[in-house]
Amino acid sequence: MISTLITTTSTVITTSALVSSLSLVAILTLLVLLIKKELASTITNIQAKTLEKFLNVGVVPLLLTFALIVVVKVAEILQSG
Repeated sequence: MISTLITTTSTVITTSALVSSLSLVAILTLLVLLIKKELASTITNIQAKTLEKFLNVGVVPLLLTFALIVVVKVAEILQSG
């Protein structure tokens, strides 16, 4: 019984750390893509405009992921408070 509890607890802690790490990676990737998109929008040549459109492919899913992360964190705060 105790070994099951210890195993479950260690699994939850490991999973929580992994989720936090992946959240951080997603947010940093979103930040980099948004910066590149903004820089590409200031250049007037056709290649920069194409790059700006292609960056949307990565930005949109990461924005949805960011929104989900925010909702989960707010829910955690409201639940603990």
